[in-house]
Amino acid sequence: MKTALKNLLLSATAGIVILGAALFAISPAMASGYNIFHAGQVINVSPWDNLNVRLWPAHYSQKIGHLPNLTYVYVERCVEVENSSDWCKIGRDDIYGWVNSRYLHLVDL
Repeated sequence: MKTALKNLLLSATAGIVILGAALFAISPAMASGYNIFHAGQVINVSPWDNLNVRLWPAHYSQKIGHLPNLTYVYVERCVEVENSSDWCKIGRDDIYGWVNSRYLHLVDL
């Protein structure tokens, strides 16, 4: 019984370490970035469509919300993504995530 518990704890610890290393290695949020801390407005979105807000700065990331064209948002920071346009971390009401920077315009309120 003692050996089985020891093996289980060792396996669980190894799994957590491997998972942590994998998340760190593939996390797109680790891209170099720059702070904005400015108001922005959603632009260039078709009238029948919405801008998807993502969990991470990548088109394949989980969608956590959406915003219609001309919506004002708070832009916290942006990251430069290799072979892609920049992604910006935005906030609006209860939506807080990443959008592609080509759909944002910084504004003075």
